[in-house]
Amino acid sequence: MIPFTSHTGRVAALPRANVDTDQIIPKQFLKRVERTGFGRYLFYDWRLLPDGAENPAFELNQPNAAGASILLAGANFGCGSSREHAPWALSEYGFRAILAESFADIFFNNCVQNGILPVRLTAEEMAELFARAAAARGPYELTVDLEQEVVSDTAGFHARFALDPYLRTKLLQGLDEIGLTLVHEEQVARFERRRAAMLAGVEP
Repeated sequence: MIPFTSHTGRVAALPRANVDTDQIIPKQFLKRVERTGFGRYLFYDWRLLPDGAENPAFELNQPNAAGASILLAGANFGCGSSREHAPWALSEYGFRAILAESFADIFFNNCVQNGILPVRLTAEEMAELFARAAAARGPYELTVDLEQEVVSDTAGFHARFALDPYLRTKLLQGLDEIGLTLVHEEQVARFERRRAAMLAGVEP
């Protein structure tokens, strides 16, 4: 997992509330057993027309959103089923951070587990960001700094956010649950040797 410290990137704005995981990655694409290959199906039913061409009306298909790595989303983003394929698709598409007023809890944790920083801001702060993105004459960029827990742009926007210290550490160090365990691999191995010796009746 790539560590997340501070990231500056182009913004894609999706001002839709209650976007569920089936809209993020439709169920017909969940047959793969690998974690890869889902990015091209992100928002499939919205992003593409029935003939497979891009839907020019969809927000992520707008020129200013090309190459975006930061997603502005509506409230309750990632609701619905707990499928981990949703953050897989978002990550493979290129998103490093998602900013929203609120997230579904399981989706929020799945994002962290897969190296995406989910940032909760107030409704007023999100409205300001959506307005700035809409008013931009070209691509709109933000900086999301996890070390300082700040979101900012070059035109005066500055908002603080808070992330649970445990989740923050995981993202800063680029570690999932297994990686965090392996940090203590030597201590675990020492414990296992001691336990094996005790079970065998041998003084450790």
